Amino acid sequence: MELKICHLFPDVLNLYGDRGNIACMRKRLEWRGHTVIVSEVSIGQKLRASDYDLFFIGGGQDFEQEVLLEDLKGEKTAEIKAAIADGKTFLAICGGYQMLGAYYKTWDGQQCDFTGALDLYTIGEKQRMIGNYMFTCEELGGQTVVGFENHSGATFLGSGVRPIGKVLSGYGNNGKDGMEGARYNNVFCTYSHGCLLPKNPVLADHILKTALSRKYGSADLAPLDDAIETAAHDYMAKRLSANA
Repeated sequence: MELKICHLFPDVLNLYGDRGNIACMRKRLEWRGHTVIVSEVSIGQKLRASDYDLFFIGGGQDFEQEVLLEDLKGEKTAEIKAAIADGKTFLAICGGYQMLGAYYKTWDGQQCDFTGALDLYTIGEKQRMIGNYMFTCEELGGQTVVGFENHSGATFLGSGVRPIGKVLSGYGNNGKDGMEGARYNNVFCTYSHGCLLPKNPVLADHILKTALSRKYGSADLAPLDDAIETAAHDYMAKRLSANA
C-alpha cells in the first residue's frame, strides 16, 4: 500500500520537533513494507488536496501564524475544507490545531481569523499552559497518551466537534473543562508537540490506519517491536501519575 502525506508549512510551523511526527509515520509504514511519499507545501505554493491521503500541520508561535494568514485565505482554505469534508485524514498540532478553527483572539482583544474548517475558537491568555501532560483517548480504548504542551491559547469546541481525550495531568484545551484536542470526521487535533507519535505508537498506528482505510477500504498493520516506544510512554505516564 502507498500513503501520500502532505506536510503543510514545514518551514514555518515546526516547534519542538513537530516534524518528528512525519518521521515516525514514515518509518512505521516503511518497516511494514509500505510506500510513503511526503510532499511539503508552504507559503506561495499551490495545494491540491486531492493529491494526498494524510495532512500534517505542526505548531507555531503567534508571529508565525500571522505570517500565514494571507496565504491561507481563499484557495488554500477551500482545499483544506474540501479535504476534511471528503474524509481525508489530518493531524494538526498546537498552532496548526488553532488554525483549523474559526479564529484566535489575543488576550488584549486582537482577532486573527483562520480557516473555519472546524467549529472551534481560541482565546489568548496571559498565563502559559506548559509542561508534560497526559490524557486518555476513548477511541483507543481509554489508553493514555503522553505529550508536551506549551500554549497561551485556550481552545473551546463548538457543534459537532468532540475532544480527542480527557486530561489526567496538565491543561489540555483550556485548563478549565478537562478536555484535550479535537476530533471531527478524520481530523485529529492536539496540543501535544513533537513527542506525540514517537511516544504513543498505538495512536500513531490508529492515525495511519484511518488514512489507509479511507484510501483502500480497510487496513491491517503488522505488529512492530515497540518496546522502546512503550518504555518511553510508560516512564512519562508513571512520572505524571505520581505528580497528579
